[in-house]
Parts: sequence; C-alpha cells; structure tokens
Amino acid sequence: MTLDEFFCIGTTVTLGSHKFEPEAIKAFARKYDPQVFHVDEEAARDSVLGSLCASGWHTAATWMKYNLEKRMDAEGAEWNGPGPMPEFGPSPGFKNLKWPKPVYAGETVTFTRTALSHRPIASRPGWRLLALRSEAFDSTGDKVLEFESAVLVKTE
Repeated sequence: MTLDEFFCIGTTVTLGSHKFEPEAIKAFARKYDPQVFHVDEEAARDSVLGSLCASGWHTAATWMKYNLEKRMDAEGAEWNGPGPMPEFGPSPGFKNLKWPKPVYAGETVTFTRTALSHRPIASRPGWRLLALRSEAFDSTGDKVLEFESAVLVKTE
C-alpha cells in the first residue's frame, strides 16, 4: 500500500451524518456562541436567519468529531505499506473557513474530506504534511461548511 492509497488522495471520503437537534444547538451556543439565532427559537424567527440555526463553530466541531472517528477506523486497518503504520499528529491550522448556508434545527448534515496532497516536511524528518479539503452538505446537497486544513503525519 502506498501513502497515496492510505491517505485516499483525490478521493472524497464520507465521514458521517449528524442531525442538529434544537436542544443541542442551544446548549452548544450557550457555551460557545450565544448569538440570539442560536439560543432563542422565538428571537431567531425575528432575526436575519429566520429560524433557530446551529453555530458555524458547532458544524465545524461536528466535522472534527466525525473526522477523528473515521481516522481511528483507518488507524485500526491493516497496514502493509513500507515502514511503520503512519501516525497522525497535530494540525498546523486551517484557512478559507466558510459557512455558505445556515444549518437549521432538525437538519441532517453529511461531512466529507478529500485528501489533496502530501509532502515531506524538511524541518521534521520522517513527517509529512497532508492537505485536506473539508466540507459538509445539508439534506438538499447544499454546502454548509468548507475549509482547507492540514495535518502532520509521521511516516518513518
């Protein structure tokens, strides 16, 4: 197995789907993003968004949850490539975070990631930088989350 095959370069992987329930939306928002359209259903109806919707940070955090679950599945897979099984490390960051459409209460969102490329890190021998496109879609297929991210992976 090559690293390209292990990372599924160029393949969009479905991470999972999540239904954003009203009480969970409000609980997350009360702790982390207490804007009126995230915490109060009546006030949300009178807001620019017109209804209770999840915080963008809630959708991003949920993407991360499903990403880690899928990654743990991959780490449990049999590795028959050269060298040791790749080990995922931290992320150096993300860019171009966008929430193109609100996620309204009751909506089910499907999360995906696409590995775009990987390259060695000169300052960290044995490590590679894996670049990802991360997205989420509502039940109509409309994109509700997108960002570019990277993760360090130890391969030697």
